[in-house]
Amino acid sequence: MFERLFALCLILPLFACTQLQDRPSALHAPAADLYDASAPDLGLSPLPGAKTITVFRPGPGTDQFSNGAVPIAFKGRVFVQWQSSARDEDAPDTWVAYSVSDDNGDQWSAPRPLTTPSDGEEIRSSGGWWTDGETLIAFINVWPDYTAYRLSHDGETWSEPRPVLGADGMPVNGVIEQDPHLYDGRLHTAFHVRPGIRARPFYTDNPLGLTGWQAGAFENLPSDPPMSRELEPSLFQRGDCLVMVFRDQASSFRQLASESCDRGASWSHPQLTSMPDARTKQSAGNLPGGTAFLVHAPKGDKLRIPLVLSLSEDGHVFDRAFLLRGADDLQPLRTEGLYKRPGYHYPKSWVAGDFLFIAYTANKEDVELTRIPLSALEAR
Repeated sequence: MFERLFALCLILPLFACTQLQDRPSALHAPAADLYDASAPDLGLSPLPGAKTITVFRPGPGTDQFSNGAVPIAFKGRVFVQWQSSARDEDAPDTWVAYSVSDDNGDQWSAPRPLTTPSDGEEIRSSGGWWTDGETLIAFINVWPDYTAYRLSHDGETWSEPRPVLGADGMPVNGVIEQDPHLYDGRLHTAFHVRPGIRARPFYTDNPLGLTGWQAGAFENLPSDPPMSRELEPSLFQRGDCLVMVFRDQASSFRQLASESCDRGASWSHPQLTSMPDARTKQSAGNLPGGTAFLVHAPKGDKLRIPLVLSLSEDGHVFDRAFLLRGADDLQPLRTEGLYKRPGYHYPKSWVAGDFLFIAYTANKEDVELTRIPLSALEAR
């Protein structure tokens, strides 16, 4: 969705792109020798035990465009949601699909619909999942106005769509980012709010994330309308604080970050970090022992290759990294389409049972899942 919007926007003023360029933040950073920019795949090695499985591969007579893949585990099954269309990103025929696995991701059902193709006026894209263990919530972004949800108790039968509500009882005026996180009993994520598409942290104490969403105090960096410089965030916990990491649309090719130490009520001014980023969506979180992780493309250009898992024991310095998918592992782009290009696009993750599940699309065609045993990530 954002690729189409980016193409309609003017380039940010030079001062906005360079204002923070020489003052990298200490909120989080890679160890000095973590990535070797001169080496293939940043000099990283694959993670023993990791397995990549194809959830959906386009074929004759199927949609050829997929993006925004998001995993979740629910009642012993694994689900992946994504947006699908015949050829182009955000085309009028876009719909939200999902597939189900009963064996931790080894085998997948045929795609099932969470929405039907739009009427051309409102495009619906994947908004991700949430669950309290008993109810599965599928969020659906209705661009650019609001977020809807459908709920299920078995992953088969779904309620009719209803809008996600804010603390004022009205629909939240924006689209949800795809990976809510539960920290200290409070649910956190971001919405891209109107007017324009402006990323802003939100929280709710509603356990299902259906109501009560409240914007945290947050000041966006200067940018040209209608879009904020900070986009497509994710977050991890560090001690008593939360760190939200953003794509930098000003093309610094580094992550932006902001910190909250009051359970999401207020956030520090966004700062440019030294963490490389291919100007793309990323996924962040914490392993069961507290280790912070990033699933990202830590490159200094727009090529979203390789896909990398980076780890930090203290949430400040990321000093371990593993290759999830590299240049030689990428299948060829099979069909052309609007905003389709080689790479590993828009990863999102979920920790459940003995595994870290990471979903993404290859070339915005194949929906794929990389499954990592948590035992392989223990500090060494």
